[in-house]
Amino acid sequence: MPIIAKTPEPPYYAVIFTSTRTDGDNGYGEIADRMVELAEQQSGFLGVESARESVGITVSYWSDLESIKNWKANTEHLEAQKIGRKMWYSSFKVRISKVERDYGI
Repeated sequence: MPIIAKTPEPPYYAVIFTSTRTDGDNGYGEIADRMVELAEQQSGFLGVESARESVGITVSYWSDLESIKNWKANTEHLEAQKIGRKMWYSSFKVRISKVERDYGI
């Protein structure tokens, strides 16, 4: 069962990665798992949620913009981005938002 990230009281930031995939796995699953493992080690990381149907959406949560900037510049993450552009994604979009309010059960 998917897990909803346990985030702190706002404000915090969300990085929304929306993508369409190319055919085949081509090592994607292994690297995607590694990126979550690596992100969890980064300062400012708060959690992640992901879903995939015809469009994949992964939302990672961060305490501040500096943490997002550092994650984007992580060497291993940069290599995965390069491979993703070449092999895994037919299209993608990254959006960064400030979460001002959240609620739920």
